[in-house]
Amino acid sequence: MTYEELSQLAEEAGFTAWAPLDLSTVELKQEVRDMCANNTCGKYDKCWSCPPGCGALEACAARLKPYAGGILVQTSGEVEDSFDFEGMMEIEREHDAHFQRMYAALRAARVPVLALGSGSCTRCAQCTYPDAPCRFPDQMVSSMEAYGMLVLEVCKRNGLQYYYGSDHMAYTGCFLL
Repeated sequence: MTYEELSQLAEEAGFTAWAPLDLSTVELKQEVRDMCANNTCGKYDKCWSCPPGCGALEACAARLKPYAGGILVQTSGEVEDSFDFEGMMEIEREHDAHFQRMYAALRAARVPVLALGSGSCTRCAQCTYPDAPCRFPDQMVSSMEAYGMLVLEVCKRNGLQYYYGSDHMAYTGCFLL
């Protein structure tokens, strides 16, 4: 699939910005995984898509090996201020909807893809972790951070704006092909 075709899918899915992703620019960092261990989002050691359930950094690196590149996708929007939690959650819901729409289109086109989103997998209301295997491993979405990617750095290295000002919030994910 060409970048032009991916761009068309990103536009149709509703993303506000996108850029080509060159995997040679991506570094997986233990420091990012260590931030996950602080459990700010409450998902650390609670689901298959997040550390440690998604595997060690080496396992994540091995899953990236078959892919050469892909596309970074982003949804951004205005918030009243840095305390506008409701506004942030609305932008996140929009991003998740855009992400699932594009992921479904790629799967329907039978494109081999690894989807890395902006948060924990939301496929199931209750994850089976750690008592049973993932119910939908082919649809599970880990975050870029769970794989050790510093999103700001990945965006910068691939020409996608990350910070839009204090009155904006952006959520970023990627599709690797």
